[in-house]
Amino acid sequence: MSAPTLHITTFNIHKGFSQFNRRMMVHELRERLRHLNPDIVFLQEVQGLHLGHAENHDNWPDSPQHEFLAEDVWEASAYGRNMIYDHGHHGNAILSRFPILHAHNQDITHLQFEKRGLLHCQIKLPEGPAAHCVCAHLSLFGYSRRKQMDALADYLEKQADPATPLIIAGDFNDWRNRAGDHLARRLGLREVFSGPKGTPARSFPAAMPMFRLDRIYVRGFDIRRTEVHHGQPWASISDHAALSAHLTRHGR
Repeated sequence: MSAPTLHITTFNIHKGFSQFNRRMMVHELRERLRHLNPDIVFLQEVQGLHLGHAENHDNWPDSPQHEFLAEDVWEASAYGRNMIYDHGHHGNAILSRFPILHAHNQDITHLQFEKRGLLHCQIKLPEGPAAHCVCAHLSLFGYSRRKQMDALADYLEKQADPATPLIIAGDFNDWRNRAGDHLARRLGLREVFSGPKGTPARSFPAAMPMFRLDRIYVRGFDIRRTEVHHGQPWASISDHAALSAHLTRHGR
């Protein structure tokens, strides 16, 4: 009997708008995520509230984006707002088919004009112990990213036993590929796309990816298959490609 597979996806959704904010794409985004059908979804740049968009778009969802996207498919969701402004806020979200036992948004802001956070959820998978799942969106600036990766490792070393399964996914803005060695050394993680060459997948821009910005790091899982969702229709939905990984429990 084959081991059950866990399908996860990470996607920077650009607040529900196409590249250069030309079109509102949140309804198309929902359909694509449902077609993809992952068990756990890690989302960045999720619009929790935007009063202007609600006034300017007749079909703007009545509920926050993470609730609208999760409705009737992912029974559990969590949202961590990071950037707050007069007319709304945005941040990270996790959608899950499985129960979220605990959720916490950890502030890792280094530059005050660039608010960042880590959304940490403990998710009860069908087999074995709960998995620690973290959705991350790191700084555009290298020095700040290093500070944020240290903050990420410091936080998880306190919150997650080294023997427990761990998934960190999101937009790392790490085009120089500095995160992998750091997270492997401190948290025992490996990046699902890197393989023997040690290079993550190209994920930006979505039409023809050139830069390696988005990541999925895992501990306690074996990697069965990975996918980069780029080109059409994905490039019409966001400026980032979505990444997927199919995992099984290590040793199963």
